[in-house]
Amino acid sequence: MTFYLRGIAVSCSIFVAFYSVLSLAVCCVWRKIWQFSQRYSTERSADLLFAVRIAPFVAATVVTLAIAVPSFLLLEPRAIDEKMSGLSIFLALSGIAVVGAGIWRAAAASARVSRAIACWSSHANVIEPSLFRGSGNALPVLRVSALAPPLTVSGILRSTLWLSRAAEFALSEQELETALRHEMVHVRRRDNLRKLFLHFVAFPGMTQLEIAWHEATEMVADEAAVSSEYEALDLAEAMIKLSQISLHPSTEPTTVLAKRVMRLMAWSKRRQTATEVGWLECSACVGAATVAMLVVAYGQLLVKMHEATEFLVR
Repeated sequence: MTFYLRGIAVSCSIFVAFYSVLSLAVCCVWRKIWQFSQRYSTERSADLLFAVRIAPFVAATVVTLAIAVPSFLLLEPRAIDEKMSGLSIFLALSGIAVVGAGIWRAAAASARVSRAIACWSSHANVIEPSLFRGSGNALPVLRVSALAPPLTVSGILRSTLWLSRAAEFALSEQELETALRHEMVHVRRRDNLRKLFLHFVAFPGMTQLEIAWHEATEMVADEAAVSSEYEALDLAEAMIKLSQISLHPSTEPTTVLAKRVMRLMAWSKRRQTATEVGWLECSACVGAATVAMLVVAYGQLLVKMHEATEFLVR
């Protein structure tokens, strides 16, 4: 039992050490990565920002499960009863606290949404799908009172669109259809799931990166929801009206809303460039080469990791 408890402590120590160092590195360099991504489409920029944001957690998890744990199980003697240093105990407790706090934040966010949906549901009724034939809507749309935001989507596995009576009254048919298509893009991209994951991996200093990602996702949905100049103007008008009738504090700064409206008013057909395709192919090649190198050097990595954990424990 002592052996496995020590293994859990060592694994948590390695996890929090990698996670903290990589997160600090991301805090320092993400703006340059964001500036680099501006040469590509808004969708690629948003995906890159999200990948950069979750990279520390993913990398720390992979290193812990794929290298630290096997290294301890294979190379650590089971009969030796060594005392762990104060640093290793502190890091182990910190790792447990990071994971526990992440679970708590994600659970709290889910609970808040569940309570809000329960409140909305008590005043909701389903809208006939035929009313939105041109929106491409494949989700249930519920009409609610002023308790809910004017137009929003909830759910991860089973999504639902919520439309307030005020929004339904204020928007024209064309504006409503483009607004619904905007929300459908968020559903297809699983943005609610991504937001929940960001609650789980929250880290000090990441707020501005998360704001930049949120802004990019909104612009992605804007661009995907329209296919002509007229539809872009309809969506811009819908956004202005929805912001005016909302009774809920907006999480989107006014400057971001203005930027989105200006982009829509200056709408033009955007196409994927050859440069962007080349970037994707290059990323795939780099990833494959990295995996191949890790496979070849896996035995040595286990030995080096064991040496590092021995130093950490002592």
